[in-house]
Amino acid sequence: MASSHTKPILYSYYRSSCAYRVRIALNLKNIPYIIHPVNLAKGESSTDEHKKLNPKCEVPVLIIDGKKLLQSIPIIEYIDETHKFKPRLLPEDPYRRYQARLIAEIIASGIQPLQNLTVLKRVGEEKKVEWAHDFIKVGLNAVEKSLEESAGKYCVGDELSIADCCLVPQLYNARRFNVDLTAYPIMTAIETKLNLLPAFKEAHPNRQPDYPEE
Repeated sequence: MASSHTKPILYSYYRSSCAYRVRIALNLKNIPYIIHPVNLAKGESSTDEHKKLNPKCEVPVLIIDGKKLLQSIPIIEYIDETHKFKPRLLPEDPYRRYQARLIAEIIASGIQPLQNLTVLKRVGEEKKVEWAHDFIKVGLNAVEKSLEESAGKYCVGDELSIADCCLVPQLYNARRFNVDLTAYPIMTAIETKLNLLPAFKEAHPNRQPDYPEE
């Protein structure tokens, strides 16, 4: 395992929305890191080597501070708690912190697991787009409703948060499954602002070392 003095290593797949979230958070905190690509489509997360890192055969895995961290939401919380400078990804105000966690939870628990690669393989080739499309819409309806109360410039007021780290990757996936986003004016306006920020630009799938060449 890496020592606390080496650059963090992020085991990532360019199209994984969970890894995408963590890339954004690391960028926002100005933490330099090394990408170790894991091709989920080719089954590289199921190798014996990767199972030693994550027995659930998933990404992201972050090696930081001599520790191995799993699951994107706890990873982002750890990053925020150990790098307390701004932006604070978990707002200091308890209710705003709840709002940020609510949006992150809807996406991380209520949308993403239903449209990830493992589930879609079980659903089958013929039905996978319709399946993902429908569950993404249900989840985004809930996110948009939450944003009616919480949104300012970003998801929770005018400060960046864990909610923003989750929103942009989910909208990237929504477009992959042909979800019409015109019904979500609040989140798409926020996304436009977020995608102008270097931390979000650099985390985008097409900027990753494992992004497939045309």
